[in-house]
Amino acid sequence: MAKGVLLVNLGSPDSPSVPDVRRYLREFLMDGRVLDLNFFARWFLVNCVILVNRPRQSAHAYQAIWTREGSPLVVTSRNVVSKLRKQVSVPVDLAMRYQNPSIPEALGNLVRKGVSELLLIPLFPHYAMSSFETAVERVGEVGTRLSPGMKIQVQAPYYDRPDYISALVASAKEFLAKGYDHLLFSFHGIPERHLRKSDPTGCHCLSAPNCCESPSPVHDTCYRAQCLKTVAAFVKQAGVPKEKYSIAYQSRLGRDPWLKPYTDFELARFGGQGTKRLLVICPAFVSDCLETLEEIGIRGRETFLNAGGRDFALIPCVNENPAWISGLAGMVREFVG
Repeated sequence: MAKGVLLVNLGSPDSPSVPDVRRYLREFLMDGRVLDLNFFARWFLVNCVILVNRPRQSAHAYQAIWTREGSPLVVTSRNVVSKLRKQVSVPVDLAMRYQNPSIPEALGNLVRKGVSELLLIPLFPHYAMSSFETAVERVGEVGTRLSPGMKIQVQAPYYDRPDYISALVASAKEFLAKGYDHLLFSFHGIPERHLRKSDPTGCHCLSAPNCCESPSPVHDTCYRAQCLKTVAAFVKQAGVPKEKYSIAYQSRLGRDPWLKPYTDFELARFGGQGTKRLLVICPAFVSDCLETLEEIGIRGRETFLNAGGRDFALIPCVNENPAWISGLAGMVREFVG
């Protein structure tokens, strides 16, 4: 059986224009694993509430980070695939869960190359129904339609895999070496209900303040527990003192409770309490994107400085770091055998 690899990232609008941003947001938010409401409630909320003003606001944000080559997330992801191809012996393609390059397009490319056994690498280090799970499910649906006999192996979340942690530390090394007062780990947030929905026991997640510290098979699908393990592995390898780091969660949507503390609140708190030199790292993202470059790098910076902070630095995602390319190549070699 011919083997191949598919990398899947979240996605981006085709341009920072309002129509393209609206099209992207509609596809993203109509995913039942992102907005987990019944179809009719989701349709009404997306089309009659969110898409009234959000596309214009988001288009402005995308315009602030857009490059000549296009969306930073898509450009970086393409470059990663190009570099990975040079290190492995099987076909590699790229898709976005939403918009382009699409999953049907990428899978079609691999099928035409004779691939019948696929390694799917979701470009999400941690398990969440709104990222990792939806990518896996969509690839499975399209794969069944395009090539019913295709075998699909999914790379497990790699939140504490040594090569991923090494790549994170490598991306942060020069920033840590310059000195800092505090290092904030800002993970993408998810609604608390998503944790409970991903809990196969139905009774472990968020049942106690220290539930993530209690060993449990639930942690295989627990986003929060996996985020905490990423941080523990990072600070151990990088030698970050316990009193000099903390964790927060960004990008919440709606009024339901999301994982806390919230990053924007924490940035204001650190600025106001006398923290002068702040570093922020976003380990839930492997490629810099709107949530890192604009939400943290622009708006987050302003929040911290306006509250009284002095120096703010956003540590880049692993992006095209050689250690990250090497880590991906290691996953592929394990698959190829």
